[in-house]
Amino acid sequence: MSGVANVFEGAAGGLLFNVLYDLLKELISKSMIYKPLLKDILSALDSFAPLIKQIEASNEELGFPEKEVEKFKLHMKKGIEIVEKCSKVRKWHIYKKYKYANKLIGWDGALARQLDILKVQEIRDVKKNLIATHSIEEGVSRIEISQTSLMAGVEKIATTSGNVEKVLNEIRIDSFHIVEGIKRMESKGCVQNESEGLCEVPELPSFTVGLDVPLKELKMKLLKDDQVSMLVVTAPGGCGKTTLATKFCQDEEVKGKFKNNIFFVTVSKAPNLDSIVRELYQRRGSSVPTFHDEETAVKSLQRFLKDEGQNPLLLVLDDVWSGSESLLDKFELTMPNYKILVTSRSEFPRFGSSYHLQSLNFDNAMKLFHHSASLGDKSSHIPPDISRQIVEGCKGFPLAIRVAGRSLCGQRTEVWQQRLIQWSKGSSILDHETQLLLRLQSSLDASTKETAMVKECFLDLGSFPEDQRIPVTALIDMWAESYDLLDEDILCVANLHKLTNQSLANLVVTRKDQMEGDGYYSEHFVTQHDLLRELAIYETRQEDHRQRERLIINITGNDFPKWWREHKYEHMKARLLSISTDAMFSTKWHNMELPEVEVLVLNFQTKNYALPEFVDKMEKLKVLVVTNYGFLPSEVTNFQLLRSASNLKRIRLERISIPSITKNRIELKSLQKISLFMCNIGQAFSNGSIQLSHALPNLVEVNIDYCNDLVELPADICDLIHMKKISITNCHKLLALPKEVGKLANLEVLRLRSCTDLEKLPGSSRNLKKLSFLDISYCFSIKELPEDIGEMSSLRKLNMRECSRLQEVPVSVLDLKQLMEVVCDDETKSLWDPFLPLENTRIVVAKENINLNWLHKLQS
Repeated sequence: MSGVANVFEGAAGGLLFNVLYDLLKELISKSMIYKPLLKDILSALDSFAPLIKQIEASNEELGFPEKEVEKFKLHMKKGIEIVEKCSKVRKWHIYKKYKYANKLIGWDGALARQLDILKVQEIRDVKKNLIATHSIEEGVSRIEISQTSLMAGVEKIATTSGNVEKVLNEIRIDSFHIVEGIKRMESKGCVQNESEGLCEVPELPSFTVGLDVPLKELKMKLLKDDQVSMLVVTAPGGCGKTTLATKFCQDEEVKGKFKNNIFFVTVSKAPNLDSIVRELYQRRGSSVPTFHDEETAVKSLQRFLKDEGQNPLLLVLDDVWSGSESLLDKFELTMPNYKILVTSRSEFPRFGSSYHLQSLNFDNAMKLFHHSASLGDKSSHIPPDISRQIVEGCKGFPLAIRVAGRSLCGQRTEVWQQRLIQWSKGSSILDHETQLLLRLQSSLDASTKETAMVKECFLDLGSFPEDQRIPVTALIDMWAESYDLLDEDILCVANLHKLTNQSLANLVVTRKDQMEGDGYYSEHFVTQHDLLRELAIYETRQEDHRQRERLIINITGNDFPKWWREHKYEHMKARLLSISTDAMFSTKWHNMELPEVEVLVLNFQTKNYALPEFVDKMEKLKVLVVTNYGFLPSEVTNFQLLRSASNLKRIRLERISIPSITKNRIELKSLQKISLFMCNIGQAFSNGSIQLSHALPNLVEVNIDYCNDLVELPADICDLIHMKKISITNCHKLLALPKEVGKLANLEVLRLRSCTDLEKLPGSSRNLKKLSFLDISYCFSIKELPEDIGEMSSLRKLNMRECSRLQEVPVSVLDLKQLMEVVCDDETKSLWDPFLPLENTRIVVAKENINLNWLHKLQS
């Protein structure tokens, strides 16, 4: 260990110094991740060694207080802890790499401050820079500059003899903003955390059978044969094509060949090339080009493929529909080591021979059925011949087997027998997918009030476009009003778990912490197999057209259904209306009369969109959900049509540009809840012709999420005297709440999660006497809590994890007699130590639970 080895023989601080030095050297020899940075720190320790020896030996002579030496010893221990954690980081853990790089930088800067009294080096305090906040665009743009430039910056540290701190500041990335930036992209559907979706390989089901042979054959055809550049896996819906493609991508040999340079794109029935190309660029971590037309999108796609194709590249195009040959043409380029795997219900002879995935043989089908039905020891009362007949009835389709098994799990023998009778009514001349729908249909039969509710919820899922994540918050709004649910959040999510348990849907949670029971569901989504969505729509169409409860309409281009064009059914009794249009929709709406509609779901992709004029006749409308599935926020007009919706209670808008909520004099006196997700609302509360208290006099709940141009809330929001819940999350530019927020005397929940520029709560917040839950988690610019927070006499739960700039907890917290739980992290927990133990208050230290393994494409 150079000359430092025996600097402090027997001295506590010196011993720690030596341990740290040894650990640094060992990590440098084993890891390439932090080598330049660690070398720089090691060099600094070398230069500090003589001075540290003097400090340890002669405190008085140097004027170094004993307590400073104690701080130095603690700092050495902290350094050892950080280095040990660094040694466990793998190169594909991008978030952790930069998290601990920042910790190392922070530790190094703090060491310099401890020695600053002697002016050893002129290194300034960098701690504030480590926690400086940036907007979400800055976080994403820094991601987009790619890891190459970052690592080049780190290398610059090792070779720069000038101001090391200046170089560090130039390349520092705040790890929190990386997480939040990527989470915003996740919310758009561009990258998804271990779930189905564009660009990232989906998660493989926990139990699969019968795919070993197909996998081996796929590898032989696509990997071993240099003449094959594209292979189409074809089979009927529900046969396991996507599962096979997923298993192929996660195979170790495949990952080794393509070095994880694998992109998984879900194409669907109405593909949008612009969106696909944008997602590919964002998945890679590159800046997204601007597309003026399809030609520029194609050029950008080809440029992307050529760039990525410099290394072995695997592209999976999942769920390609018949008639999409022109789309496949755009992805086909002649490049070595570039392979395309396509899954489709159809064959595409022009692109070579197809691989026909067979349904499961009987033995594998029985294995899957027993697993899905969880029979185990419980199967003794089920005659084996019934199980055999049910499995045979599923025709070897994994989807049908899973759904049938889940629906029969724990049921009595009579229910199993009833299922067989229902299936026997199906005609043998039906095609495979119709047979499958009939099999699935029988699994929906409701025998109790509870199962009837689950079926209704399942049918409502058909209101959203295929291959898109369905926000749980939208479902909560729909179901709370449709089915008069008390404790709406809890019951709605419970129903989703029941659907998941029956394999009728998948519940996907993207939030980085797994806290449950806090009512925060903005990062909960539902995904669903295409055939299950078709089943939901199929079920709705079994009713007479005029009597349907749900009217679900999908419009391709400007091709309206014939019955609508011809005004065949102008007056219908549907209580739910869903209309989905694609990017080519540009025509005016045909008239329609739906006076009974209570829930209206509008899905679109165009830059400009107008609410249908027949909305003004929906006098019973309670819930409006408007979702733009395009890439950028869209302008929506005709909001004035809502003035006649006297029963409208909930509005949810996603990716909508809102010039002014109060621009038109619309008084929505019944509106109780408004939710804005990824909307442009910077001007929404300004230049209005009517005050909020007049426009929305009975508003109870406001949810604003990922609205990144929100800088401040209007002061007159504090005049909404009925307000009980304000949730503002992931709004990184929000600087402050209105000073008059204390006027919201009925406020019970205030959630300010991940508002990273927010510095403090107004002093008047002490007047929130009914506030029971305060969430300021991940607001790491907050420096202090209100001095009189103890006056929030009803506060029962406080979430303050990752509030890294918070210096202390006011003494008045001792007056919070109703406080039952405080959620902290390791750092913020220490702020409560002087007050412990607190009677009836539980301090919960939430552990880090962030999963960004899908970021492996950015690894160095």
